[in-house]
Amino acid sequence: MSAPDGAPAPSPWVRRFAGLVAPGGAVLDLACGSGRHARYFLGRGHPVVAIDRRGAGVADLRGRGGFEFVEADLEAGGRRAFAARRFAAVVVTNYLHRPILDAVAGAVAEDGVLLYETFAAGNARFGRPANPDFLLAPGELLSAVRGWLEVVAFEQGETAEPRPAAVQRICAVGAGYSAARRLDGGA
Repeated sequence: MSAPDGAPAPSPWVRRFAGLVAPGGAVLDLACGSGRHARYFLGRGHPVVAIDRRGAGVADLRGRGGFEFVEADLEAGGRRAFAARRFAAVVVTNYLHRPILDAVAGAVAEDGVLLYETFAAGNARFGRPANPDFLLAPGELLSAVRGWLEVVAFEQGETAEPRPAAVQRICAVGAGYSAARRLDGGA
């Protein structure tokens, strides 16, 4: 599925919970790739910080108001690129580097939202990734946010869209997130 401009469409999981993000709040798109989520949140009026080791996928966004690109290799100490900042939303899809999971959860503002979706154990039967280093163990995202964030929604299992895969998904909020906003602002 692609967006009208030909860019890949944002994840249905991300779209489902995007309404929980504070209006105008800064969004971190971690391991942004083609920038599908950066584009989506920019279109919703959010400033976006996109981090990736290469910026080719978001080159067209450079210079656009509200967009900041940070070139960083997250697997070679790149957590410094975001560890000192807090965001209204942190979005991670199709990416896993376990040593930074605590920094990812820690980058969510007190009243912010984490939207994380990536491949899980069992994905090898569908193709890549198949390496266990890049596949979440059962319940791993739940464990990663425990003590940091409150879980709003969690799923793990197989999906058919956008292609068959084994995945885990979590939407979690900071301790200061308003219950009223959660109920009224959801997508």
